[in-house]
Amino acid sequence: MPPISFLKSPKAFLLAASFFISLSTFAQQIAPKGQALVFAYFKGNGQDGLHLAHSKDGYTWTALKKDSTFLRPTVAQDKLMRDPCVIRGKDGLFHMVWTVSWNDKGIGYASSKDLVNWSEQQFIPVMQHEAEARNCWAPEITLDEKTGTYLIYWATTITGKFPETQSTADKAYNHRLYYVTTKDFKTFSDTKLLYEPGFNSIDATIQRDGKRYVMILKDETREPAQKNLKVAFSNNLTGPYGKASAPITGKYWAEGPTAIQLGKQWLVYFDKYTEHKYGAVRSSDLKAWTDVSDQISFPAGARHGTVIQVTQKELELLLKQ
Repeated sequence: MPPISFLKSPKAFLLAASFFISLSTFAQQIAPKGQALVFAYFKGNGQDGLHLAHSKDGYTWTALKKDSTFLRPTVAQDKLMRDPCVIRGKDGLFHMVWTVSWNDKGIGYASSKDLVNWSEQQFIPVMQHEAEARNCWAPEITLDEKTGTYLIYWATTITGKFPETQSTADKAYNHRLYYVTTKDFKTFSDTKLLYEPGFNSIDATIQRDGKRYVMILKDETREPAQKNLKVAFSNNLTGPYGKASAPITGKYWAEGPTAIQLGKQWLVYFDKYTEHKYGAVRSSDLKAWTDVSDQISFPAGARHGTVIQVTQKELELLLKQ
């Protein structure tokens, strides 16, 4: 702390005040006491499986296990583990879903008590009933804490649907977001459309914000190019979600968002996939966004992942691997 005599100068007092305000703001951004942050991600094409990194402040991320894999994919013909989404369930387990293939009609699922030892991997055929379904990309899970129901959602192109946004670019993919619900990851509801924003859309993630839900999704429109992130809100987890916002990621081609609230600030990380690195935007109200990409650091080659909170004890086990 500066000496009292130093604070007698008005200019010095303002500098000191600014310093302490900055410290206070930073303190709101670090993980709660006894907690740490873990980032689950993939590298390359996802062929070697799940990678993990950790952070205390949400800005500087360090790879765990020397950036080698924690779980190798075993399901589906392509045996990929892209876009891993991990959440802590109401049962205390970590539940993970992922993209198993570029063109399969299902997704991968596994659970773990500690992020080290995993259950047998399962293939969930969420779009098997759709003859014209081309893919199942970037599945995510969000828990309805009141009912204990899990919403699993992903992006699929169904040939012939939504012709008003059809394009020949990007291999004629024209995605929308679909979902199923489950309470036990054994039985699932019928597949339904989750959100029709009026544009080709992928990579949604949903977080609870008080009494409402915020969806962050990618506008995948190629002609004219969007390739940015937008937000939409709903009073219910399964919707309906309102009109998508203006882009929140500026000039970047962005995908694979994941979000966490640290103190009063929301951080949305995203894959700057054309630049082969990560970016981030920050907001206190989910309306005005500040680009903080130059303040973050991720392991080289990290791709489309999710951020979760873990206990210090859970992190210590990961650090031993």
